Amino acid sequence: MSTDSWALSVDEQESTAKSIGKLRIKAAGDANIPKTDGDGDKSDEEEKEDRATQSLLNKLIRSNVVNNTNQVEVLQRDPNSPLYSVKTFEELRLPQNLIAQSQSGTGKTAAFVLAMLSHVDPSLKWPQCLCISPTYELALQTGKVIEQMGKFYSEVKLAYAVRGHKMDRGVKIKEQIVIGTPGTVLDWCVKLKLIDPKKIKVFVLDEADVMIATQGHQDQSIRIQRMLPKGCQMLLFSATFEDSVWKFAERVVPDPNIIKLKREEETLDTIKQYYVLCNSKEDKFNALCNIYGAITIAQAMIFCHTRKTANWLAGQLSKEGHQVALLSGEMVVEQRAAVIERFRDGKEKVLITTNVCARGIDVEQVSVVINFDLPLDKDGNPDNETYLHRIGRTGRFGKRGLAVNMVDSQRSMEILKTYEKHFNKKIGRLDTDDLDEIEKIAN
Repeated sequence: MSTDSWALSVDEQESTAKSIGKLRIKAAGDANIPKTDGDGDKSDEEEKEDRATQSLLNKLIRSNVVNNTNQVEVLQRDPNSPLYSVKTFEELRLPQNLIAQSQSGTGKTAAFVLAMLSHVDPSLKWPQCLCISPTYELALQTGKVIEQMGKFYSEVKLAYAVRGHKMDRGVKIKEQIVIGTPGTVLDWCVKLKLIDPKKIKVFVLDEADVMIATQGHQDQSIRIQRMLPKGCQMLLFSATFEDSVWKFAERVVPDPNIIKLKREEETLDTIKQYYVLCNSKEDKFNALCNIYGAITIAQAMIFCHTRKTANWLAGQLSKEGHQVALLSGEMVVEQRAAVIERFRDGKEKVLITTNVCARGIDVEQVSVVINFDLPLDKDGNPDNETYLHRIGRTGRFGKRGLAVNMVDSQRSMEILKTYEKHFNKKIGRLDTDDLDEIEKIAN
């Protein structure tokens, strides 16, 4: 498969896999990756990353398919057609429309790329498969997968419908697969007449939850979908499925089969949960030092509510001789990927972060998660989902984990009780001045 001359080369792809910390996307050198300003008192909610940046980060830090124990729920449009009984690929009666919930790292991109490649007729020199991504950077990441999977299918060509790729009006695209962002794809179909949408066989809408969070993309995506032929196979993927995503998916994909993950299936059964009573951040730090002095910790993640607290804590732990990595919202996405990769490689034993990476980091050696500050939503109320994802960074891969919550007020105790009630799991008190008690919880 060939692409335009500015696309990533195979050598660049291989070097990316070898050294993510040095990764720079050549075509995206001036990418508009969100940054936050220098106010160190911003909370994790105030600096919460847009979904596109978080999704790109997950793609950069995952070079392999992740282990996933999620329970999958399959809703078929035709209940009289049980797929388990088929004996040949043809009996599946593909193509079928699909709405699927898929976390980053589960092989979703490879799956829909394979679907596109299998439907292409290389003898036909016009676009037959169309994939739209919400941002320039995410489109390039998907394009890399198409290039890698299609390099042994040299007759198939790929075009990028993204900003900066100027095309003359009326010059028909000869590439069989087009990957791009909604605005540019719509221009290529309507204004410039570069693509005949009636000839599209497979339409993929990736990162739907990111798509609807970006102004204008939802309407542009629907306009593109309405131009496609009736027999076009439509595939929509999203990491989350709030009501707004479902409504969007139902408008875009008619008569779909649906694959989704059951809610809150991350288990807390392998995680011991405790709380420590403190009066100040200095008390919290002393409790943390006592825990480290009493038990062996392979690696730990510590969550703070503000960047100011995270910076202070990183400095204090460094003074105590700990190898500390700091992750927060002012870093660009490649910097964050490099920090996470160093932590995964064991070069730092402690990762201190605000809420920017509560999800998606699977590090087998993480044995302890510390909530230096309990997670709250933007209104200051208990955030059950964030609590689940935070402490879910330990107890993974079938191993036992330990979660310790720092409680410094009556309000934070009330919040802790809310988590205890919601998940129906006892959170016991831990006296960090009693080293024998700390040693017991580690056994």
